[in-house]
Amino acid sequence: MSGTLYLISTPIGNLEDMSFRAIRILKSLDALGCEDTRITRRLLQHYEIEQPSEIFSYHEHNEERAVSRILDMLEQGKQVGLVSDAGNPSISDPGFRAAQSVSDAGYTIEVIPGPSAVNTALLLSGLPTSSFTFKGFPPKKGGQRKRFLEPEAELPHSLIFFESKFRTASFLKSALDVLGDRKAAVCIELTKKFERVRRGYLTELIDYFEGKNIKGEVTIVIAGNHPKFIREEEVEA
Repeated sequence: MSGTLYLISTPIGNLEDMSFRAIRILKSLDALGCEDTRITRRLLQHYEIEQPSEIFSYHEHNEERAVSRILDMLEQGKQVGLVSDAGNPSISDPGFRAAQSVSDAGYTIEVIPGPSAVNTALLLSGLPTSSFTFKGFPPKKGGQRKRFLEPEAELPHSLIFFESKFRTASFLKSALDVLGDRKAAVCIELTKKFERVRRGYLTELIDYFEGKNIKGEVTIVIAGNHPKFIREEEVEA
């Protein structure tokens, strides 16, 4: 029997968002790779899922070794799952190298879809959803961050970023410098009890978040290059 790798999405905050299919697959696995085994064990306990016979770490510092282990298990016909701490494996989380290697080796991959901060933030932002670009985490340093943003300056797509709560205001300033004063939304603690969204032009959001002590995970959505979403005086200029 040929083994299968399951990329399993898990809740990003609200435990009620776990799918029936994800629970069923987790109960059927021979092995499970986890970004953090401690977090995954708590998740399994919450849903009363018996831990697979093999549970192992899969993170950015051991990917090569973990991928080799996954391929060995698939060759033995085992059913192997992969989860990150929250959301979709390989979306700004470990998982891409496993999916690539397993695909290249000819084994089956199944994705168990579920919650994503990317889609959730986009829908909450009130900005266009017809086309968007997810950029992940921007560079930490200002100069590199601006160069990272420059290719998006003339494009019409909504832009989605993950950012540290400590760098939210500085990122918004970089975005203002490169993209102009566009409409944007800062989404915090998505799906959790204290979820909140602040919408406005970048200048307004900078004024609000400057010096603020943000608590929680941050996802930022910025409008694309369209006159409707840029301050009128900037468009005229």
